[in-house]
Amino acid sequence: MTEFWLISAPGEKTCQQTWDKLMVATTRTNNLSTNNKFNIPDLKVGTLDVLVGLSDELAKLDTFVESVVKKVAQYMADVLEDSRDKVQENLLANGVDLVTYITRFQWDMAKYPIKQSLKNISEIISKQATQIDNDLKARASAYNNLKGNLQNLERKNAYAEWQKTYETLAEMVVPRSTKLLFEDNDSGLFSVTLFRKAVDDFKHKARENKFTVRDFQYNEEEMKADKEEMTRLSTDKKKQFGPLVRWLKVNFSEAFIAWIHIKALRVFVESVLRYGLPVNFQAMLLQPNKKNMKKLREVLYDLYKHLDSSAAIIDASMDIPGLNLSQQEYYPYVYYKIDCNLLDFKV
Repeated sequence: MTEFWLISAPGEKTCQQTWDKLMVATTRTNNLSTNNKFNIPDLKVGTLDVLVGLSDELAKLDTFVESVVKKVAQYMADVLEDSRDKVQENLLANGVDLVTYITRFQWDMAKYPIKQSLKNISEIISKQATQIDNDLKARASAYNNLKGNLQNLERKNAYAEWQKTYETLAEMVVPRSTKLLFEDNDSGLFSVTLFRKAVDDFKHKARENKFTVRDFQYNEEEMKADKEEMTRLSTDKKKQFGPLVRWLKVNFSEAFIAWIHIKALRVFVESVLRYGLPVNFQAMLLQPNKKNMKKLREVLYDLYKHLDSSAAIIDASMDIPGLNLSQQEYYPYVYYKIDCNLLDFKV
């Protein structure tokens, strides 16, 4: 289960009491979730007006940085091609897996100095994410062009399939007439002899079987040039691969760390707006047990409904026409979801 619920509730006599109550309600007897304290440092509060404006800005920034994180992760999977099973081990934050990073979250004082205003910290993150996004577009474009040109030259045809099939693609194909004219590591160019009247039918059937057909006139210079171009592109691709993967690893980590710091900022801002000053709340990270998510939501509601009587319990699995729950989820406690499943396929 890679979904986390980042919540906060006001400190009672102490913040520790708030934590203990949550633990009793969700883990000690019923195993609804695995919980960790989520440490947010003493940030500069600023004015109420600034907090209200920042609340909206951070929501937009959250969406943007999450999209950058996912783009870098997805492109890592695309670049690794046949080694997609190794994607997850390359998607790390600060050198550890994502679940470990989130559950042991510590604010990065060097990257995001807490003496700065909340607005400044959010701007630092915004600039950083925009830079990563722009760099990714440029690097991906260059690598994709190279890869595309190489694939156009490679023409991946399977030898065995060809040998088994070519004689039966049309009538009047001369048996055992195919000859291998040229090959590289990935593909081969074969000739075939047939009667002129069967050519169109043969071409049609060949294409249906995913063979590329072209009229062939032997030109040694052209073939030599093609081979040299393929070698050059293949060498260029290999040269770019290592540095690109390293860049993706480093910048995935940077983007993911930035994203979780935005979540921390959002919890801080929303908690101050909801629970007031002085700052007194406990941020808590819950990893729900998948089978008990509905029950966990009910237990949290019972625990915190006194904080806001207007917050009705919303079951996120309910399909209510006209209601976009991802935008409408509201609970008596501060709540943000963090989903670490960042790829659109299962590795």
